[in-house]
Amino acid sequence: MPEQPVTVGLFVTCLVDLMRPAVGFAAVKLLTDAGCTVSVPAGQTCCGQPAYNSGDSADAGAIARQVIAAFEGVDCVVAPSGSCAGMIKHHYPLLFADDPAMAARAEALAGRTHELTSFLRDVLEVSDIDVEFSAKATYHDGCSGLREMGVKEQPRALLAGVRGLTLEEGAEAETCCGFGGLFCVKYPEISGHIVDAKVDDVMATGADVLLGGDLGCLLNIAGRLKRRGSAIAVRHVAEVLADATNDAPPIAEGNAGGGDG
Repeated sequence: MPEQPVTVGLFVTCLVDLMRPAVGFAAVKLLTDAGCTVSVPAGQTCCGQPAYNSGDSADAGAIARQVIAAFEGVDCVVAPSGSCAGMIKHHYPLLFADDPAMAARAEALAGRTHELTSFLRDVLEVSDIDVEFSAKATYHDGCSGLREMGVKEQPRALLAGVRGLTLEEGAEAETCCGFGGLFCVKYPEISGHIVDAKVDDVMATGADVLLGGDLGCLLNIAGRLKRRGSAIAVRHVAEVLADATNDAPPIAEGNAGGGDG
C-alpha cells in the first residue's frame, strides 16, 4: 500500500446511484479500509457513454467536460464499473481531438482513472481480505472491463481471500451478456438470445451466486435468471469483498431493470 494516503474520487456511475447504491457504499468501504481518503464529487453525472455510443458527440462532450471538471484535484478516479472507467480512460481523449486544451485535461484524467478491483489489486496492492461469504460462485467478465481495462485476474485474486467462497469458472465467462447499454434497446431480440446463452452457461456451473464488476451486466443477467425461474443470486463483487451482503438483497427482478435483453 502507498505510504501516503491517496485521495480517491469515486465515480459512482448512474446505475449504482439509481439502482444499487449499496455498491457505491461498498466501494467507499473498500477504498477507506485500504487507506484512501475518498470523496464523491457532487458535480459528477453520467459518464456520457449512452450518448457517445449513439453518435451524439456533442452531448457526450458536454457531459465529459462536466466530469473532467468535477474530478480535477484528486489523485485517482475509481469506478465500480469497467464500462464507465473505460469510457473515461479511452474515449474522453478522443472526444476532444480538435481541442488541444481539453484533450490535455481529458488525457490527464484518463491517466488517473481505474476500475475498482484493478485499483485495489494493482495500485494499492491489497491482498488480505478478511471476509467470510460461504457460497459457490461464478464470475462474469464484463466486456469493457475485460477488453478496455484489462480486468480479469484482479477480482479473482481478491475473491481468493474470501473465506468459504469457491469459484467455479463458466466456459463462457468472457462472453458478452447482451446488455451493451443501448444495444439491448436497439436490438432486443439479438440481445435476448445473447443473455439466454449467458444464463445457460451460468446455470451449468452449478453456482449459487453470480458475481461481476459491472452493474449493467449484472442487472441484465439477473433479470433473465429471474424470468427463467433460477434461484441463482446476483451480486456486485464489491458487495462481497466489503462484507456488505447484508446491506441489500441480491439483485433480482425488482431492482434489475431489464433482463429481456
